[in-house]
Amino acid sequence: VRLYRGAANGSLASAHAVELKGAECTLAAVEGRVSALKASAIVNPTTGADASVHEMVRSAYAASAVGGPSALPGDTGDPTKRREKLGYSEADVTNSADLGLGCGNPLIAAKLKPGEVVVDLGSGAGMDCFIAGRQVGDRGHVIGVDMTPEMLSKARAILKKDNITNVSFRLGEIEHLPVGDGVADCVISNCVINLSPDKPQVYREMNRVLAPGGRVSISDVMRMGDIPDALKTAKSYAC
Repeated sequence: VRLYRGAANGSLASAHAVELKGAECTLAAVEGRVSALKASAIVNPTTGADASVHEMVRSAYAASAVGGPSALPGDTGDPTKRREKLGYSEADVTNSADLGLGCGNPLIAAKLKPGEVVVDLGSGAGMDCFIAGRQVGDRGHVIGVDMTPEMLSKARAILKKDNITNVSFRLGEIEHLPVGDGVADCVISNCVINLSPDKPQVYREMNRVLAPGGRVSISDVMRMGDIPDALKTAKSYAC
């Protein structure tokens, strides 16, 4: 199944935006990709080469949200076997929200306090948001931002099932946060900023949404040199 983007004049793009093959061609998968394309056309201000990076990332993480950790090309394995190594307590983790996509625990350095407002960049299925929600309590609030509709659907389903009232999720890119100015006491992010094609813009947005005296806690990976073009593949953006 191939899905194409439509232009404003009613024509179709020459190249397909999404391709599903074999076992991927389920009704749920097709409907999810259609929803993602519609949402990206509405909320994604990114254009050009950066947009193609976003689409690769979005496609990979949509598959993970629907199919679980093993859906990604590199297969993240069993998340429960590495939680402790990443700094999480087994009792703190909402199992259905842990897709094995983090590379640390930003909440350790965040040292959240009751009543604080927290913004999570690239919140995924909400694992860190749900932990943060318990830490800030009923007087606080946690806002998760993610550009993948399938991830938001999964996070919101957990939200509803567990009757969580101090956490919310918003659709958007981390380069263009759907959050007001100066509202966050703390901004967190877990292994997401490395996937952004415009990292300086991400940091400008973080600065914009932080309240005076606010802080940032990031768990991520850093490159120590230039990445060869041969490694800039869809698979690498799914890691």
